[in-house]
Amino acid sequence: MSARTNKYIDPLSDFGFKHLFGGDPNKEVMIDFLNALFEGEKQIIDIVYNPTEYAGDDKDHKKVCFDLLCTGDRGEQFIVEMQRAAHDNFEDRCIFYLSRLIHQQKLMGKGSWRVKLKEVFLIAILDFNMKNCLSDHYLQSISLVNTGTGEIFHNGLGFKFLEPPKFDKKEDELENELDKWVYMLKHMHSLNQIPKYLDKRIFQKIFNIAEMGRLSPEQQFLYESYLQNKADYESVLEYAKDRAEEKGLEQGLEQGLERGLEQGLEQGLERGLEQGKYETSLAIARKMKEENFDLVKIAGFTALSIKEIESL
Repeated sequence: MSARTNKYIDPLSDFGFKHLFGGDPNKEVMIDFLNALFEGEKQIIDIVYNPTEYAGDDKDHKKVCFDLLCTGDRGEQFIVEMQRAAHDNFEDRCIFYLSRLIHQQKLMGKGSWRVKLKEVFLIAILDFNMKNCLSDHYLQSISLVNTGTGEIFHNGLGFKFLEPPKFDKKEDELENELDKWVYMLKHMHSLNQIPKYLDKRIFQKIFNIAEMGRLSPEQQFLYESYLQNKADYESVLEYAKDRAEEKGLEQGLEQGLERGLEQGLEQGLERGLEQGKYETSLAIARKMKEENFDLVKIAGFTALSIKEIESL
């Protein structure tokens, strides 16, 4: 279905996710979402958005780019990621992301541990089911625990994996705020009006922000370009799958008999996803440039540098 025929954008798209959750004008959306996720474990009053690119200590260290990064009113930091497709070593990447945040902390008083580390959390919204899922529930909360007693060893580091595909409740079955959030994330793009069960003021605001008619021409152009590139990408994957079936490889892949091919596909997918995001940004920037959009606006929408855009 074309984006033009939908009343609301898809919040699980790259554009939709950042449009709803990113930036100071909409920070109360992020605050309410985080509080729903932590379910009383934490109470966040305010946040500050931080730069999303973190370089290593030297040129040989991998640079990381988070989707969103924000700091709470008590100094805790939250990486919030939107992940559309599964890939190999996803859990490793999440651990690496948090370790980079910990490493970046500047502790005062060298040789002393009087200063406590800031709390760090990674929240991942997944448009797929995790391979190493621990339960059938749509929210996985991971902490450092004592494996003998099950008690929390350190509560200042944790992961929350939200899996909307596992959520199958209907409107009249929503039990709490988190249920309402997941229902909205999963179904918003197919709705024509705000469901009566989403009666909280913050949901009214979110649906207003997500309304296609409220997007600027630049934002509509960007959103539809993302959807088109996503459709093209899915067509390529479908073609590759069909070709594999023709050659009789599907059963081997499922059973792990073609281990070399499977490993290559998984590693290639991870690299491809990162490269695909960059190529998508380049394609969108090229289209916007052809339409004579301002270079500063193009840079803001695509996260490319002015120099990269000028070279297109």
